[in-house]
Amino acid sequence: MRPMLRLENVTHAYDGRRVLHDVSVDLAEHRIGVIGANGSGKSTLARMLNGLVVPDSGRVLLDGGDTRRHARAIRRRVGFVFSDADTQIIMPTVAEDVAIGLRGSGLSRAEVDQRVRAVLERHGLADHRDHPAHLLSGGQKQMLALASVLVTEPEVLVCDEPTTLLDLRNVHVIEQTLRALPQQVILLTHHLDTLAGFDRVLVMDEGRIVFDGAPQDAVDHYRKLMEPPAAPERRP
Repeated sequence: MRPMLRLENVTHAYDGRRVLHDVSVDLAEHRIGVIGANGSGKSTLARMLNGLVVPDSGRVLLDGGDTRRHARAIRRRVGFVFSDADTQIIMPTVAEDVAIGLRGSGLSRAEVDQRVRAVLERHGLADHRDHPAHLLSGGQKQMLALASVLVTEPEVLVCDEPTTLLDLRNVHVIEQTLRALPQQVILLTHHLDTLAGFDRVLVMDEGRIVFDGAPQDAVDHYRKLMEPPAAPERRP
């Protein structure tokens, strides 16, 4: 049974500027996309799903547990991948950066080593385990950021535009990796083709969910939303 993420009447503001307006939504499908223009509120919504941001009003729940009171437990179940991998890479080498996520897990040294080795092999980083993490290519860094979250075995993976800084080849690599994962994936993206085959896509605009439906319908709605307003007719 998949976990159930729920937002109930969520509102949030930064410095008096409201970025989410009374948002309510249940998120249970295996693959969910979230699209919207910059400033639409989608990144704030994403950060609420594992308690990185707490709403000013309303509640964010994972299987009934509130992110206000159970943030630590929820973060163990809901992993988060940022758009810029450099913000997530904190250790000198690739293997060390993956292993840091297991600190405090109660696993033995041998169990940590085994899990790190397995996730590096699975995501094409085994030959780089002792390399300086910040000297990897852009695609390798994003894969490392993903591996460093997946090694903790979360039930849900929230990805905030993980392909934004990548070339087309690495965009495809990340896309294929996300599609193959058993975890529930909630993906924020500007690469609209990535959403083909998703179960559901949300469109956000000005802090609200303005469309919720099938991928192609959502993309069509978003494209219409982004069309410039028609110029007023000029009278002779």
